[in-house]
Amino acid sequence: MSAHLHVVGFGTGPDHLTRDAVRALLDTDYVLAVRKHEDDELLQVRRAICQEFEVELVEVPDPQRDRDDPSDYPAAVRDWHAARVAAFADAVAERSGRATFLVWGDPSLYDSTLRVVEGMSADPRLTGLTWDVVPGISAPQLLAARHRIVLHPVGTPVHVTTARRLRDTVAAGQRNVLVMLGSEASLDQLEELPGWNIWWGANLGSDGEQLVAGTVRHVLPQVREARARARELAGWVMDVYLLRGPEGDA
Repeated sequence: MSAHLHVVGFGTGPDHLTRDAVRALLDTDYVLAVRKHEDDELLQVRRAICQEFEVELVEVPDPQRDRDDPSDYPAAVRDWHAARVAAFADAVAERSGRATFLVWGDPSLYDSTLRVVEGMSADPRLTGLTWDVVPGISAPQLLAARHRIVLHPVGTPVHVTTARRLRDTVAAGQRNVLVMLGSEASLDQLEELPGWNIWWGANLGSDGEQLVAGTVRHVLPQVREARARARELAGWVMDVYLLRGPEGDA
């Protein structure tokens, strides 16, 4: 069986759909989406997009994942991805027509969908599977736009990492760091960087968007309050922030 998939970055909702994304959705017979739990707030956005384009949404239950600080984190993620590959391959093998994955932000940045699709292509039931990728507005782009900043000083790189790796990143000498996949617990690491500047945002592009900027020592309490407020309003939190060390700090 041969099939074609669109992998479409949609930012944070319908307002961020590009013309290319719209064309892909008009060329779609059904949208594939993972359902993490019965009351999955993030799935509601995908449902809204599908309703707007009158496209069927095929919900695939998310396989279980060891999230309690596994001893071998990469192996736990690989196992989880393999289970997702099998679940989505089953869904595509059961149907005909063109499918689409709707990806938060942009598929190139801290998202596993393209790895899942590559894994699906090895399934013997999906011989000849092809796919294309439509870029979307990413969280770093939105963060920079909302705070009206450039992500790096002149002639200086920006290092993109996750909150899990922030402490090691700073210890390695990085002084202009874009942090993704944050958590409430990860904010404790910011207390070690009191003189750094931070530009923080949560649930960017949504009605409950939250923004805070300033020196960490001055605004960290505001960040914590804003993060709690974002969760209260939406039921979920996706935050991203830029950290920049003081001039002369090394």
